[in-house]
Amino acid sequence: MNTRKEKSKATEIIIISCFISIAYAIIRYHILGEILWKDLPIYILNKGIALSAFILLCINFSIGPIQNLGINVPQKFMNARKGIGTIVFLLTLVHVCMSVLLFTPTVYKQFFLENGTLTLSGGISLLGGIIGFILLWVYDSVFKTSLKEERQFIAFFRSRKFILTATITGGIHLFFMGLNGWMTPEKWYGGLPPISLIGIICFSFSYFINIVGRKT
Repeated sequence: MNTRKEKSKATEIIIISCFISIAYAIIRYHILGEILWKDLPIYILNKGIALSAFILLCINFSIGPIQNLGINVPQKFMNARKGIGTIVFLLTLVHVCMSVLLFTPTVYKQFFLENGTLTLSGGISLLGGIIGFILLWVYDSVFKTSLKEERQFIAFFRSRKFILTATITGGIHLFFMGLNGWMTPEKWYGGLPPISLIGIICFSFSYFINIVGRKT
């Protein structure tokens, strides 16, 4: 019975996050913006998936520290973390696959020089994303193998140092990916902030919560 409730709560959080994120992307870029509807299946959906994955990641990493700060977190939310974590990895994997298809000078010209090589900000953003994905993959994998019996090994991947490192790589990816767009609010579609800016706000909140609330 408890397992069903845990899955139900995790599913609820995941569905709400994905719906809001994808709906925001559609409203900002298609309805209020100038992006053609033909770009919805990959380009815009990729943005929504990326935002939902990052929001869920921040939620997942923050639930425990919030509890440590003395704020009562219902047990069903605590128990939902495993399910949320699995979906975060899958959404991130989808985001990576879509981004590989899209990452060209035509689509992301701001990250490429005229000779076709990456700009410094483009390279840093890409590196942050790659490292973040690897850390997330390792984090997800260790709890599903025989290594989960090794307490010290698992303790490291639940440690404050590892969580903060994994979170900050995502923050670096977002920062260098969206910084230029943040500086020109007059160009924001419908006055709505870019998805990367929303992501960095979530990152800042989660990072702060983990610094003050994650003890080990």
